[in-house]
Amino acid sequence: MFTAIVFLPLLGFLIAGVMTLLAHPVAPMGAAALGHGHDDHGHCAHDAHADDHGHDAHHAEKPFSRPAELVTTGFLMIAAVLSWVAFFQVALGEHHGVFKVAVLPFLHTDGLAVDWSLRIDPLTAVMLVVVNTVSALVHLYSMGYMSHDPDRPRFFAYLSLFTFAMLSLVTADNLVQMFFGWEGVGLASYLLIGFWFQKPSANAAAIKAFVVNRVGDFGFILGIFGVFWLVGSVDFDTIFAAAPSLVGKTVHFLGHDLDAMTTICLLLFLGAMGKSAQFLLHTWLPDAMEGPTPVSALIHAATMVTAGVFMVARLSPLFELSSTALTVVTLVGAITAFFAATVGLVQNDIKRVIAYSTCSQLGYMFVALGVGAYGAGVFHLFTHAFFKALLFLGAGSVIHAVSGEQDMRLMGGLKGHIKLTFAMMVVGTLALTGVGIPFTEFGFAGFNSKDAIIEAAYASDGTVSGLAFALLVIAALFTSFYSWRLIFKTFFGAPRASKEVMAHVHESPAVMTVPLMVLALGAAFAGMIFAGHFVGHEYGEFWKGAIFTGAENHVLEEMHHVPAAVKLAPFVAMLIGFVTAYVFYIVNPSLPEKLAASQQGLYQFLLNKWYFDELYDFLFVQPAKKLGRFLWKEGDGRVIDGFGPDGVSARVVAITGKVVALQSGYLYHYAFAMLIGVAALVTYVMFGGVR
Repeated sequence: MFTAIVFLPLLGFLIAGVMTLLAHPVAPMGAAALGHGHDDHGHCAHDAHADDHGHDAHHAEKPFSRPAELVTTGFLMIAAVLSWVAFFQVALGEHHGVFKVAVLPFLHTDGLAVDWSLRIDPLTAVMLVVVNTVSALVHLYSMGYMSHDPDRPRFFAYLSLFTFAMLSLVTADNLVQMFFGWEGVGLASYLLIGFWFQKPSANAAAIKAFVVNRVGDFGFILGIFGVFWLVGSVDFDTIFAAAPSLVGKTVHFLGHDLDAMTTICLLLFLGAMGKSAQFLLHTWLPDAMEGPTPVSALIHAATMVTAGVFMVARLSPLFELSSTALTVVTLVGAITAFFAATVGLVQNDIKRVIAYSTCSQLGYMFVALGVGAYGAGVFHLFTHAFFKALLFLGAGSVIHAVSGEQDMRLMGGLKGHIKLTFAMMVVGTLALTGVGIPFTEFGFAGFNSKDAIIEAAYASDGTVSGLAFALLVIAALFTSFYSWRLIFKTFFGAPRASKEVMAHVHESPAVMTVPLMVLALGAAFAGMIFAGHFVGHEYGEFWKGAIFTGAENHVLEEMHHVPAAVKLAPFVAMLIGFVTAYVFYIVNPSLPEKLAASQQGLYQFLLNKWYFDELYDFLFVQPAKKLGRFLWKEGDGRVIDGFGPDGVSARVVAITGKVVALQSGYLYHYAFAMLIGVAALVTYVMFGGVR
């Protein structure tokens, strides 16, 4: 069963990949040359023969499009069902501890043995459910959303490739296998973000995501090297058993003695920062919205960006032994949650608002990990997958309804036109903002998981836990404001779109709305159903050793006994954010413009995302371009070409040409040359050439 769960997506990728080659053996080159722009659906919006929805009427149905959809989606549906069976067997059933499923020998050298095997425990089971459920629903949704795209076989092949890579990551039994999946999702992310490669912005976003992730991955691979150097193995069981013996050990680097465990954990966390878009390495995530909306839901809301959270949770036996590393994790997570929430307040692109929300919620997860509440962090990962995928796919349904428009300022008044999409978006918003009944477990998914993290931050005695608690509560207020701002600007008020667009507003087909309804069930009930297992009285029985908690770590117990004011804090913050958004966008819609005008500096600061893109462009991009131009013009042009093709070799060719020119074929030329030679020889002899 577990082998099928992992390899069915790979089989789907291979089949769809072959279909892609058969349908389109040569990569399309004409579209970019013709200057066809693409909207969020990939439709050629500038073609004179496009229909009213921007769909290109010239694009004939490619061969194998429907079979590629059905095969990949069918395989993912089977994998999703099997994942839920595995979840109930492993996490909620009678299985205890960890068991492994051997796949094949992978790498055997002197001193290093790496086999490919599947590590199955409750943490793996949770991730299998998250990855395959969301991926299956995204595949199904994409059958409607991408129905007019001529390259559907390629798109579905990429989706399945990504899913396989993510499954390889979460089932890894050693660091090398994890790194294989880690880089696999990076590759698939690059391909999916840049799926519409005719768009320069999509290509730029794909490259940006790839490059920024390489920064984090450099730290990750150094961490793997460090673990192998200290332990002599990359196998998780061996590493976890040896971890206590590393406490107190140091490594000598550049004249300094560094704590070995802290150094390793910080390097590994650097990888998590890149993959999970944490503060300073977050800049790729919003730009990744250039890909099709289903890609945003799959990669950047539910799966890939949670890989860093999963990695830290999996390596909890290491992180629990370094208080310094946990402090850094907490601080970075808290800053990320606050920073991304502030930026989300003023964004106008419907997908970018949700993207910054994702970045902020990932910060919550890392705070939970940093304070030692690993179960709470994974719980929020679990619930977040449902409501954030719901919001992204709901946004895609909105975009589909308004002919590809993504700017909320050009929407409004859609509530009566797309009632089902509106209802599903409201459910996702209720879950994200944490609506529920205080002091109970009755509430939408985020109410149970996000509030648990805030309470854990307060209960922790970590160095920066107090700061983290304050930042998370403020972020909860901002989250409520920008989430309801999205709902009010999109669905309420007078329509701001053109009459032509409003005339064609329509509800999405069932193939798109059914996944929304399934995800809405998870967004509404997952928190209430599973709270006891992830962070409650059934915690130990549920995790069964899959997550390590030190003997002195009692945060999950103490979080249930925090003062009533602490439990009320996120609920009150949520209410304040909702009321403020209601006043701003329903009661008096002129207030936001007045406030922005009166606080122009702050507004521009937030609108430009704290100017991180400009800062990085100044510090890294422009110097890199100048260095590249210097090496091109001076190094390659002046030095290499100057001494190479345009230098010595050119002189040799020139001299050879002149020497060859001496061979004229005329007898008197040769006689004249001989005469000059004899004259030179006689002159040499006369003036002392011979003694």
